[in-house]
Amino acid sequence: MLRILSRTFESVQSQTKLGFAAVLQSFLFSDSVSSGFVGRTVMEPKLYRPPPEVRGMTSLDKDAFTRTVTVPALQVPTGVLNKVVKSLKKSTLQCPGVHRVVPGSEEGSSFRLVLLDPHRVSSASSFSEAEAEALRSFGVSDELQQYDLKLTYDNLKTEEVLEAVLPQGQDVTSSFSRVGHIAHMNLRDHQLPYKNLIGQVIMDKNPGITCVVNKTNMIDSTYRNFKMEVLAGEENMVAKVKENGVTYEFDFSRVYWNPRLSTEHQRVVQLVKRGDAVFDVFAGVGPFAIPAARLGAKVLANDLNPESYRWLQHNCKLNKLESKVQTFNLDGRDFIRGPLRRELPALLKGESAVHVVMNLPALALEFLDAFRGLLQPEPTCDRNLPTVHCYGFSKHDDPEADVVQRASRSLGFPLENECSVHFVRNVAPNKDMMCVRFTVPKDVLYCSSKTKTGEKQT
Repeated sequence: MLRILSRTFESVQSQTKLGFAAVLQSFLFSDSVSSGFVGRTVMEPKLYRPPPEVRGMTSLDKDAFTRTVTVPALQVPTGVLNKVVKSLKKSTLQCPGVHRVVPGSEEGSSFRLVLLDPHRVSSASSFSEAEAEALRSFGVSDELQQYDLKLTYDNLKTEEVLEAVLPQGQDVTSSFSRVGHIAHMNLRDHQLPYKNLIGQVIMDKNPGITCVVNKTNMIDSTYRNFKMEVLAGEENMVAKVKENGVTYEFDFSRVYWNPRLSTEHQRVVQLVKRGDAVFDVFAGVGPFAIPAARLGAKVLANDLNPESYRWLQHNCKLNKLESKVQTFNLDGRDFIRGPLRRELPALLKGESAVHVVMNLPALALEFLDAFRGLLQPEPTCDRNLPTVHCYGFSKHDDPEADVVQRASRSLGFPLENECSVHFVRNVAPNKDMMCVRFTVPKDVLYCSSKTKTGEKQT
């Protein structure tokens, strides 16, 4: 599978007009232009150029970002104001929290000023033919005026604030995963001195975010949670989220939850039909189990983490499905060789499908050995073999072949040409999350050898 790392570059239009050229020169280019390149590197035009004193700030001082810039404006009679703004929608100023229409210079005047984008309009000749014709039809002069616009911290985007603060040439982190009211970030080492400022900016610029946290270590492979520190806001880790129409509550600091897996949860659940049986070996707080139960499937859900188990039960009750989901707090192999093995013989004689979901990408492939010799051979129990959806991480150049090979090794059966592999997401550079889907071969399920290889989840 070819790995593609894409970046989006925005084009920049060169300004060749005169008029406001002298005024614009001071803020057309970002101060983050590298001096290491030969020639002139043109950055995306920006209205705001931060004061140099904010560079290196670690404690947020919002007042320090205040700056006044000069922008072009048109004087427009109030009677045709709405029509003019509509006609010039591509040329008017677009800036967060800034009104495009402001009072004229004279108090009580019947005119208003329409602020224009200085990167599009530098003189009367900058208007398109359609715009110029509209101005003539409304009796509006195309003579440009200068307007001193005060920009503050509130008018800046997250990236603009962080680019102004962090040292030049360093990556700016403004992305995060949102889990209810919590913004979860993965800061790099060079960003840690600014972590509290970054947290405050993220919270300021994203309505509804009242807590920003940073992961401090890798995910614990036993309970799939990670330690985190609060960068800004309240220390309330109990989140409430809605995914694919289902509501979940959990302590984000003590269980595993990844909002980026919403599409994958939905993809697998859509394969389940009413009356099917679903065994969720590593259920977490229920993102596979609960939607499957809502569809009318018989669900047995398990998780080793006591906190995940507790919130799994809570979410079943929250969604009025506690009678539809049997919950367990066992090691994955113990769940397969216990509840799953007890239920399987009767299910295999039925007509409905049996699904086994194993979403523990760091270890799940190793747990496939638990299916070896799971059942005693019965001639009538081989027509409805279970379908397994097993997840794994891969750093291999060919991740699809890698996970199939590892699954085959653990299962003790060659799965090449006997399975399908779905790419879930790129987790990190050169690390993919894959899902192997296959029907458990009867030669594995009923084999005489019950040798257990690998190690338990604990």
